[in-house]
Amino acid sequence: MKNAFVETGNVRRFQSALIALERRGASEACLMVVDGIPGLGKTTALKRWATQSGVVYIRAKEEWTPSWFLNDLLAQFRIEPSSSYQKRYAQALEAMLKAQSALTIQRRTFAVVIDEADHISRSPRIMESVRDFSDLGDIVFVLVGMGKIRSNLTRFPQIASRIAQYVRFEAASKADVRAFYDFLCEVPAADDVVEFTLDVIKGLNREIMEVLASVERIGRRNAASADKPVTLAMLAGQTVMNDRRTGEPVAVPGGL
Repeated sequence: MKNAFVETGNVRRFQSALIALERRGASEACLMVVDGIPGLGKTTALKRWATQSGVVYIRAKEEWTPSWFLNDLLAQFRIEPSSSYQKRYAQALEAMLKAQSALTIQRRTFAVVIDEADHISRSPRIMESVRDFSDLGDIVFVLVGMGKIRSNLTRFPQIASRIAQYVRFEAASKADVRAFYDFLCEVPAADDVVEFTLDVIKGLNREIMEVLASVERIGRRNAASADKPVTLAMLAGQTVMNDRRTGEPVAVPGGL
């Protein structure tokens, strides 16, 4: 399997939202929410963006406290946390403002990505800390959740009102599946394989990878080529993935 990043429709919507966020009118509206059920590629997309753009990526924990949040944030800057919460807060704000200044010179936007943000979206203390950071330094925060974060934040109108962009990751489309095959698969796949993959993955990117690996293995065994792509008939009777919900193998029907 090729080592490449596939730009799906979800990724393009996220990129468009970033551009809109950078052009926002109200400086205090510095929050973005990205959500959707697990398996749609949110973490992969956001980690890649963070790595490429020089922004901070941290993962919220279920038992996060405000102090733990600051410690994890400071760790991203390789800063030893001070003993008092007040000083740690000042350390974090100073570090983010310095990073923001450096990226502004390069005409790039600094941000803090908080993945698994559902864990903190009901915590008034942590969410108020995020709001304070955002307000004090016009710092962009991207909150990534699993489908519930937007409704959770309605409990905090002063925070919800600062969400400038909302991006919901949707189920993979046929074009997305085709892109995965075109960019990652070492053997060519026919359209009927794409259609079958779309049907069995139930919209999840992580399932595409499992089916794709099976198709690639079978295609190599059958000497697939540009003139002889892998077809559904070639896969007949073969198990291509396991259904994560039931644990049952998913096979291509035989006799096609």
